[in-house]
Amino acid sequence: MDFPHYRRAYRALRWTLTAVLCISLMLFSSRAVFAQGQELSAKAVLESIERGKAFLLQEQQGDGSWSGPGKNYTPGISCLALMAIINCGMTANDEPVQRGLKYLRSLRAPEPRGTYQTSLMIMALAAAKDGKRDLPLIQSLVARLEKSQVTTGPDAGGWSYGPGMAIGGAGVADRSNSQYAVLALRDAVHAGVPVSQKTWKLIKQYWSTQQSGDGGWGYQSNAGASRGSMTVAGIATMVIVNSMLGDDLELNPDGTPVCCDQKEEDKSIERAIHWMTTHFSVGTNPGVNSWLLYYLYGLERAGRLSGTRFFGKHDWYREGAAFLTQRQSVRDGSWRGAGQLESDPVLGTSFVLLFLSKGLAPVLINKLEYKTEGQAKLQPGTIPNWNHHQNDILNLTDALSGRPDWPKLLTWQTVNLDLAIQGGGVQVLRQAPVLFISGQEDPQFGVPEVNMLKQFVEQGGFIFAVDNCNGAGFDRGFRELIKKMYPQGEVQLKRLTAEHPVFRCEYLLDAESVELYGVDVGCRTSIIYCPDDLACLWDKWMRFPSQDRPVKATSMITRAVRIGTNVIAYATGREPPNKLDQEELASENGLQNQVERGFLQIAKIRHNGTWDAAPRALTNLLKALNQNAGMIASTKTPSLPASDPNLMQYPLLYMHGRSQFSLSKTEQSNLKQALDNGAVLFADACCGAQPFDKSFRQLMQEMFPTKQLKRIPVDHPLFSEQTGYDVRRVRRRQMEVNDVNQPLKAETLVVEPLLEGIEIDGHLAVIYSKYDISCALEQQASVACAGYVPQDAVNLALNIVRYALLQDIAYREVMSQEVEAE
Repeated sequence: MDFPHYRRAYRALRWTLTAVLCISLMLFSSRAVFAQGQELSAKAVLESIERGKAFLLQEQQGDGSWSGPGKNYTPGISCLALMAIINCGMTANDEPVQRGLKYLRSLRAPEPRGTYQTSLMIMALAAAKDGKRDLPLIQSLVARLEKSQVTTGPDAGGWSYGPGMAIGGAGVADRSNSQYAVLALRDAVHAGVPVSQKTWKLIKQYWSTQQSGDGGWGYQSNAGASRGSMTVAGIATMVIVNSMLGDDLELNPDGTPVCCDQKEEDKSIERAIHWMTTHFSVGTNPGVNSWLLYYLYGLERAGRLSGTRFFGKHDWYREGAAFLTQRQSVRDGSWRGAGQLESDPVLGTSFVLLFLSKGLAPVLINKLEYKTEGQAKLQPGTIPNWNHHQNDILNLTDALSGRPDWPKLLTWQTVNLDLAIQGGGVQVLRQAPVLFISGQEDPQFGVPEVNMLKQFVEQGGFIFAVDNCNGAGFDRGFRELIKKMYPQGEVQLKRLTAEHPVFRCEYLLDAESVELYGVDVGCRTSIIYCPDDLACLWDKWMRFPSQDRPVKATSMITRAVRIGTNVIAYATGREPPNKLDQEELASENGLQNQVERGFLQIAKIRHNGTWDAAPRALTNLLKALNQNAGMIASTKTPSLPASDPNLMQYPLLYMHGRSQFSLSKTEQSNLKQALDNGAVLFADACCGAQPFDKSFRQLMQEMFPTKQLKRIPVDHPLFSEQTGYDVRRVRRRQMEVNDVNQPLKAETLVVEPLLEGIEIDGHLAVIYSKYDISCALEQQASVACAGYVPQDAVNLALNIVRYALLQDIAYREVMSQEVEAE
């Protein structure tokens, strides 16, 4: 395709845009300085991880091992280093991992020695996931651990150092050896090696009975005050053991699991979290002046497994990552702690990389903590309305981790609705793409809560709600919540039909037997409600349940997990952002008013179809333009009918939709006049909607009968760094299988961008994408949405806007020169 004038105009007036950008940057210099001091970025953490990984790879020995502060430490340190590089993105197919595994497989008695080495070897072999090759070895190591557990006396349920691993009954345990044994046994279960319920019950007895009165744990029962490293070990252990004891099912007479018996809430984790809140630090190991990096690795596990993002007001990952990245060696990328062992760079770097990489895992689901009127009157130990099934989201997230096309590690967290309302704002809720709400009684959301939840949905969030224990109160209250959120009835909660993609996103579900209700907001169904107690069954899920489980119970649990999987896949597109990629929300104060009369405004065109299917897409694009492109744009987006004469005031016009639409002759004429005068129309089909695509092409044919939409070549400046970002290769999601009788299959391809254009007098007057950009700008990444992934959609849209403005400046300059020549 030939665009004869754009190169000449582009070169002639590049200096003009440069001047404009400089003025913009000067006007917002204070804002730029503030941005430099903002929270740690994912990019900085990932770069730090890569440098640390490079150091470990460089230190790997010829036999695949890593050497430590002494020969006796080599097997254990080799396991830690191998786990670190695996969690930094390497797999069993990579040569360094293969060499590390070969070394571990070559060990012969008495190696591995003691509890630490045996546990770490199980963890490393399980992390590698090299098929079923290592299962017999893991099984033998698990047998050694179970045999060496202390089974009598006050320390029953714990482990000591060993070293011969043959304590056999009595012994003196410590919390450090014990936590590594627990971690190893959990990883063994996830790899498919069973661990007896007796072992798990003894573990719970040991940790429950030896928790200190202040909520923390010390090193041993007689070893003084609580410590940070041992308290985070206790938190992680109690989460793990509670989940593992889920295999001990209580059944109704008909063989179904008991869901809503009156159990007392286990307060041990809550008490330990309170201790950590009071003593929190990332610069020291609270309670003891040693083993800082060991403690931070434990802090990551405690926060991730318990779903705790904040200890009090402390975001443990952000604070920890900022502390560690600032202390990385500039020379070789390693970390060194204090003391004889942590000062070893291989050990120190392994601990840090495990903290940084595992802690950065995407937060998939926020579980909403809320209060009801009766909650203040609950008896001590009574389970609150929002948390009837304490392991529901932990287990659902665990079930999704590592599935094909999903990230290998996903996490979850609890968020407090009161904290969001009292100052944290909707950003508190937006730390995960999905907000889970459950209960048995009416949640009794008032006006502030309703407004906060509505804002969350409007900002691109997704609500997944489940009724617990067939509670009529919650069912009634949730339906009332939707009416309060949308009092004009503009959207309603409706039963989803078989045509809805949620029934095909991962598994093929029967829409008749799976009762789901949804609310369509923006590009997609943004709220889904299930009146059946799926959460009870998630709470009892295990990756490898015992063979004694009744078939009926197992079938019910599997079905519930599949329903949850489909809903989460629909909501996230299997692409949840990592923990540090938190979006900023549009400002509603001073700066907003300044840019109101500022440099750039973009008008949204109304039409008789779904003209506002992605209501915040344009606002988010303009925010990104302000933040990333060094320009000043108003984030208020006027919407005008195509017949409005004010259309002529805007250099850039925006149109999108999902459904069929048309413009009248008068509207077409006015829009064409704006384009003839130098304006640019930027349009896209939400989620690749074919009805909109067909209507848009028909509209262009009617407006420009002698022209046609043609593909803009990938070597056009619009796609190059000259305009902003190099977007000559982008990631685009497309459907592999879109048959209503088959599970929905989508893949993400790396391709050249497909934009089409119409040229008027040498400048692009129309820029159109038949693949989605708008919904991606709202971060609504549904697996059923054919289009560009969010980050590439943002970069592509920024280039379109900047090129259109650059072209407009050039076009007007050329016109001015022609007038002067006349």
